[in-house]
This record gives sequence, structure tokens and C-alpha cells, in this order.
Amino acid sequence: MLKRAVATLTKDSSSSGENGHSKSSSTPSTGHTTPNPPPSAKSTGDVTGQTDPSDKKFRLSHIFSGHSLPGTRRSTSRAASLDEPRPSAVKKAQKVEEKERRALEQEQVKKRIAMARKQSDLRAAQVETPEQRARYGEQYPQQWNESHDKWADIFTICDDADIGDTVTLRARIHTIRDVSSHLVFIVLRQQISTIQAVLAEEDGITTGHMVRWAKRLPLESIVMVRGKLQKPREPITGATTQQAEIKVYELFLVAPPKETLPFNVYDADLVLKKSDDEASHSGHGTDSDGEGGPVRDENHSIERSEGPVITQRVRLTNRIIDLRTPTAQAIFRINAAICTAFRSHLDKSKFMEIHTPKLQGGASESGSSVFMLDYFGRPACLAQSPQLFKQMCIAADMKRVYEIGPVFRAENSNTPRHLTEYTGLDIEMEIVHYYDAIRVIDGMLKSIFVALRDNFKAERELIKRHFPHEDLTYPEDTLILPFAQGVRLLVESGYVEEDGSIPKEDEDLSTRAEIRLGGVIKEKYNTDYYILDKFPTSVRPFYAMEDKENPKVTNSFDIFIRGQEICTGGQRIHDIEELERKMQRLSISPKGMQEYLEGFRLGAPPHAGCGIGLERLVMLYLNLGDVRLGSLFHRDPRSLPLQKRDDDELRHPEASTNPPPWKHPRLALKADGESELRDMQPLEKLIANYGDASNTAWLDERYKVWRHADTGAAVGYSPFKGYAMIIGDPLCDKTQMTQVVSAFLQFIKKEAKLKPIWMMVCEEVEEILGGRLNWCTLSVSAEERVDDPAKNPARHDPDIQKKVRHARKEGVKIEDYKLSETVPDEVVKETDERIQDWRNNRKGEQVHMTDVHPWRDMEHRVYYIARDGSGKVCAMVVLHQLSPAHGWHIKWALDFPGAPNGTIEHVILHALENNAGSKMTFGASATSTLVSKHGLSKVTTKWLTKAYGSIAEHNKLTNKGEFRQKLGAVEDRVYVCYPRHGLSPAGVQAIIGFFKQ
Repeated sequence: MLKRAVATLTKDSSSSGENGHSKSSSTPSTGHTTPNPPPSAKSTGDVTGQTDPSDKKFRLSHIFSGHSLPGTRRSTSRAASLDEPRPSAVKKAQKVEEKERRALEQEQVKKRIAMARKQSDLRAAQVETPEQRARYGEQYPQQWNESHDKWADIFTICDDADIGDTVTLRARIHTIRDVSSHLVFIVLRQQISTIQAVLAEEDGITTGHMVRWAKRLPLESIVMVRGKLQKPREPITGATTQQAEIKVYELFLVAPPKETLPFNVYDADLVLKKSDDEASHSGHGTDSDGEGGPVRDENHSIERSEGPVITQRVRLTNRIIDLRTPTAQAIFRINAAICTAFRSHLDKSKFMEIHTPKLQGGASESGSSVFMLDYFGRPACLAQSPQLFKQMCIAADMKRVYEIGPVFRAENSNTPRHLTEYTGLDIEMEIVHYYDAIRVIDGMLKSIFVALRDNFKAERELIKRHFPHEDLTYPEDTLILPFAQGVRLLVESGYVEEDGSIPKEDEDLSTRAEIRLGGVIKEKYNTDYYILDKFPTSVRPFYAMEDKENPKVTNSFDIFIRGQEICTGGQRIHDIEELERKMQRLSISPKGMQEYLEGFRLGAPPHAGCGIGLERLVMLYLNLGDVRLGSLFHRDPRSLPLQKRDDDELRHPEASTNPPPWKHPRLALKADGESELRDMQPLEKLIANYGDASNTAWLDERYKVWRHADTGAAVGYSPFKGYAMIIGDPLCDKTQMTQVVSAFLQFIKKEAKLKPIWMMVCEEVEEILGGRLNWCTLSVSAEERVDDPAKNPARHDPDIQKKVRHARKEGVKIEDYKLSETVPDEVVKETDERIQDWRNNRKGEQVHMTDVHPWRDMEHRVYYIARDGSGKVCAMVVLHQLSPAHGWHIKWALDFPGAPNGTIEHVILHALENNAGSKMTFGASATSTLVSKHGLSKVTTKWLTKAYGSIAEHNKLTNKGEFRQKLGAVEDRVYVCYPRHGLSPAGVQAIIGFFKQ
């Protein structure tokens, strides 16, 4: 299948595979060392410069069979047998290739469609008059805006206009019914209302090209329409406006969707049962401009009798599209109406609206988890309810208060009833008796039900099409049952819990038990709405008032709809001594609630209140089945997406090693020949994809770069006195580390014939060398990293800040050159002169990995150049871009001779602050202690520790690290690794000599 697909794309199915292998390969062999950058195979390829199509077929078949290309692109490692592809990997690769092939085919189809449309536009331009052309397009007449207040509203269009009137409106395209090449029906939508628009070819007015142009408009596009309101031949059952339609004369595209829609609103709002109007809409014609047939835009579809299955997860993931559906629009009109009725009723009852803080020092609900957060170094949490602040307002003599605001519950409940953030409707009021509050709350809820029943019939009927339910039933006098009596009713009905236990009067009811009780009450009392009163003390918060006649229960209640709780309330403890005794009994710390308790010490009246979950009320009233559907943008334990770490995103995907370019399906299918794929990834891009600070040294001439033939991975080393001084981790994907390390060591042993000493490697590579290959490993250095420059302690260090102020006072100015900017030649020349001054001024022995060459790989470097008061360059900081996991390497931080005191601190802090949020590393520096990891005996460790201590002290190796730590750097250990018995005292001297070279 693969070869046939390739043959189709190359239009050469007759070429033999043998001919395709005739060109000589110039691919670098395993173990081949390449200077930077690696040589391109294009320069050494076939002298004829021709590419045989069968070569591509051979290449692709090898890519997906897991074999290397002809030539020497094959690993010589001992683990070569481990690289053989498993059948599952081959099958997966074939699926990827097939997906890419289809994507290419779709791109070709799109190109053909675009070409056909372009030709159609050219033909139309020749035959259409200017007046006809002005009737459609992407720019409507600006004078229409002058009368925008008269644009039609679909919901009231039959009341505001008469049949025969000209109307102008802006709406979305709900769906398109393609009748023929000369006629199209467009259903327009405004929120919950739809109307049918008819566009037909008409001599001298509407051209065929205008009709075809309208058919191509993507669904969900916003359009401007002007036409005549006319009566249809028969009522239109496929739109909410059934007695009128618009005969379109002018049509303009205002805003099309720029991305492919995951689903369209028409499909999402389909009623699952077959409707009467579906049978009358069928068929579509073939356009004369070559656009007929099954090929359509991704955002364009023709109405069909059965919509696709769109799961709730897909809807909620693509919430903006889902909210456009008339059903969702109706749900949130109900949502808003509940808040309006709640506020209106309480305002008339002399309540005052308040707004309480959502940041608290302690929990307000003893039985609920809280979201903890750091509040400027102090512990805080998100409010579980406004309960404490409501009570404080009562203590402040506000008498009656209410609030509509967010509530946060850190409960890991992935159920249809729970959210981690919801909208609370809260009430608190002074009372004389406990039942005063129940009467007010009951009256408020009934006023909401009446408002919804009388004013939102259209919305409720629309919602019932998707969520069938009966209207809420309740008596004039609300049923109030004691909790204990409700439990007895439940037990008498024969209900038992899933574990076989029977509900108890001193324990809270489970959700399953509540729903069953709701059914029992519906059957016995014929009500969907009722109140359970006198809940047990053990299941209520610490501030709930106990019943004076029976301390085992509280003056608290829950209100239920259809067997599920929507409201919790009760009387609060207002006596400070009683409140403190209860808090002590329940082991609740007063820490963080001193302000709350203070209000009761100052005297508070008897009071009660309640809290209602808006989204749950919406869900139960409309029988939505899931509280998420009643929440605009729901928040539950799984609603926030797992953010893909920036570490996983390559800066240069085209220079990946997993897969390398020559094994990437799409690149392989698109490439014109083998030579386009044989080039190794540029070393500079590999550093930006996978590199750490040590890898930047490989750009220096003293290093050779070995390339892994199968992946393009790179390892840098420098031959020195019979040793291979290997610096830094391999540049490759982490999953390829073992394979690359093994292949490289085989090269060092068999071809380079050097003794390996691998330095400055991370723990993963150290584990491969020490844990798997049984090498000796130790650490005497560490990367000096700044994880977040925004939290740099040097900003608050008095000594460093004093130096920075001095540099500013001396007139030091800093010039920034970002990644996309080029450093001017004159600045380069002037800076090079100052670098030479710096070299000449250096004294004593120097320990370093590279010389100063700041202008290499400028594509991945940022420059901060400081000038003193006279304009002379006095310091320079260069940042080198590393992998996303490591951020930036402060490659050089140099203050030149004569620089004002504090200049280098000023420039470094400036560089850190300009890259706040990005990780930084100063590179590796010596640590004060030696740490052994693998393969070293106690005697050897003791000897090495002593030797290292004297060397470090003599060369003052730790001075640089101490300075960096003042600038906010922390140590991240890197390791030195060498084979057992592979490092003698001469080897130690070789390492020191290498860095002094």
C-alpha cells in the first residue's frame, strides 16, 4: 500500500526499485565525526543531480519497515538488535503514514476547489453587471450602519414588519439547504430564533454565481442580509419563524470562522427523534463551476435527516460553539431569570445586596475541603461560602443581606451534581423565630418559579425538546418534614443502602437515598418541592444553632426539588460563648477567624440564612441531568486542561531526532529525492531543541561532533592526550539516550581509539553510564540555575543593589539586541576590541571550556551591551538559547577594564528581569564538595576528595559559583563519568590541562 501511495504521488509506478538504488550514497557513516555544521549530502551526491522516483519509494519503505537507508546509515552498536522494529511499531508507523497521505490528498483537493472557484469568479466578472456584483461579497454598504437601530430581530420580525416589507438583519448561518444550482435555502439564526432565507437565480437581479457563492459560505458565518419579507407556501417547520421567510436580494459575509468547527450548531441542536420537516429537505445539485459532488468545505454541510453523535464531553470541550445552540441560549436565559427574580423579590423584602471577599484566612465550612493558596507568604484559601461575612454584616446591624457570587469547594467529586466552583445565592437575616427565615426563603423560591412559569414559556418549551420533563408541581402550603420523619418514610418504603445498611436518623442521607425519598414524597404528597427540617447536629457546620428542646438536632433545613437538594440553611449561633464552646468541642481552630468572632463578642442578634446553588437549581428545575450544562463554563476536578509543558515543545520541530527528518512521514512523502533528506539536523538547532549550557561549547573549534546516523543525534568531544574529553549530554530525545550513548562509545573505542572521560552530564546520562555500564561516576560541579528570574533574591540584596545604583549613577546604559535583531557591525567591532582588552588584562591560570566567541550562532543569542557615561563599551552579557527545559544560558558575562563598579551586576540583573518567567543557567561551576555516585570505593573516594579539595582551593574554583548564588542561582549537580580503572592520576591532570588549554 505504501509503495502504491508513493507511486501515485510521484506519477511513476513503472520505475524499478533497482534503478532507484544506483546513486552512490554520501550519508555519513556511524562513528563519522563532522565539523560544525555537518556536511550536506547535497554537495557530495549523485553527479547527475537527478532523483529517481523509485529512490523515494525505496526510502519510504525502509522508513516504515525500520531499516536503514542504503549506504552506511546503520548503527554499529552492540544494541543494534534492540533497534529492530516490533510489528506493533511498524503498524503504528503505517497508520501515521496513511494519515499523512490522506492529509496531503485533502490539501490537493482544496487546491483544486480553490482553482475552480477562482475560475468561476473570473467568468462571473465577465458576465455580471456592476449592480449585480454589488449585491454580494465581503463588504456591505456602510450606509446600512446608519440605520442599525432598525435592523430586524428574528424573534419579533413578524410583529415588527409586515409581509412585503424590506428588512435588514445580521445573523449567523445556521444551516444551508442546497435545492439546486439555481436555488438555495439559508436558515439564519439569532440566539434562540431562526428564519428561512430564500436565494434564487433571477434574471437581471440575482445571478447564478451569487447563488453558488452563497452555498459555499461556511456554517456559523456572520452575514448581513437584506430582502423582502414574504409568506411561504406552507408553514416552515425547520425554523422558529414559521409564517414568514426572507427573499434575499443582497447578501454579505461579515465574519467567517477561521478554523474548522468541531461540530456545527445545527447538528448540535437536532432533536434525536425524527421531526416532521426532515423528510421535506433533501438533495443537492451540481454547480456549473466544477464544485459539485461530495467535496465540501469543512465548515459547510447540507442539512440531513440524522445528525451526528456529539457527546457531552465534546460539547463542553468546545463550549463556545455549544453555547450558540438555541437550547443553551434558552438555558442561560433561565439562569439569568432566576438571578433577576431572586434579586427582585429580596429587594422588595428590604434586603440589601452585599459583595464579600473570596480570599479568606480560614475555612468557613467545617465539613468541606478548601483551595489553599499563598497570599504573599501567608496561608489563605478561597471562600467556601460567604457565610462568615454574611453573619458579620448582621452583627454590623445590616438586618437583611443577600449576595450572588462565586463559591469554591475543593472536593474531588466527579458527579453530575457537583462543581468545584459554582454561583451561590446567599441570604442572611435577623429573626425572631427560626421559622421566620423559612417563610422568607420559601416565598423567594416560589416567586422564582412563578416568574419562570409566566415569562419564559418559549424557552422552557425549547429546552423540553432536548430535556423532556414535567413542570414543577408543588402545593400552596409547602410541605415541611422533620428529617427523622423523612428517614422513617424511607425505611418504611423498604430502602436499603448499597452496602445493605438502613438509613439512620442521626446520619446524613446519601444522594441515592435523597432521590429515593423524593420519589416516595412525590407519590405520597404529590409535590416535587419540599423542605426537610431539623437536621442532626453531627452533619451540620459548627455555627448551626442547636434545638433548645433537643440538642441532638439543629435549627437547620434543606430544600429539595425532584428529590435533590438545592438549598441549605438554618439558624446560626449568635452567642460568642456558645460558639467558642462548640468550636472547641469540634476541634476547630479560631486561627484566621478572629475578625469573624470579634463581631459576636461585640454583640449580634439572632439570625438565620441559607445558601442556594444556582447551577444545581437550574439543572433540577429543567431536568438537565448534569449540573455542568447549567454552568456557563463549568469547573469540576477535570475541567481545567492538563497544560502541555513547554519542555515538550521543540523550538525547531524540523530538526527533531525522534523522528529525524528522513523518517518523518510527511517530509518523506513530499521530498523530491533522497538528497533532500540526507542532511543532518544543524547542530545549532539541536542545541536549541535539546541542549544544556555545556552543549554550547561544541560550537568552539576545539570540539569535534560525532553524529548518530540513525537519528542525527550529536555528541561533542575533544581528543586530548589519548583521552576523549566528552562534554555535556547527547543532543537527542530522552528516549534515545541509551541507544545514542551506546553507539557513540563503540565509535570512541573502535574507531577513535581514545579513552573516554564523560563530563558534565545530567543524572539520566549518569545512570546509563554508572548504573548500566558500570562506570565510575562522581560530581565536583553543578549547573548554576535560576528557575524564575522574577523571584531573583539579588533584587533585595543590599550589597548588590548598592552596586547597581552606583553603576546607574555613573551613567551606565544598556543596549538590548533580541533574537530577531542584528548587532550592527560597528558595535561588533567595538565590542571585539574590548574583549581583547579583557583578555590582555587576565592574570594567572584560567579554567574554562571555550574561548570568547560571542558572534557565533547569532540566531540563538541575545546580547546586552553596556556603555559607560562616555559611551564606551564597558560590559557585555550574552544569552544563548537552550532547550525549552533549560531556557537560556548566560554564556558570557564580562565587565571590561575600566568599567564602573557594579556594572556587571547591573547588566546581569537587567538580563534576568528582561527574561522573567524563563529558566536560566550560568553554566557549570565547581562545587565545594565531591560526591561519589557509582563504582568508587571508600578509599578511592577519600583520596579523590582530598585531591579535589587541594586543587579547588589552589585554583579558587568555587569563587564563581559563590558569586552566582548571590544572583539567585541554585546548584543542579552534573557528573564526571569514566570506565572502571580508566582514570589514573595522569587522567586527572589531563582533565585539568584540558580546561586550562
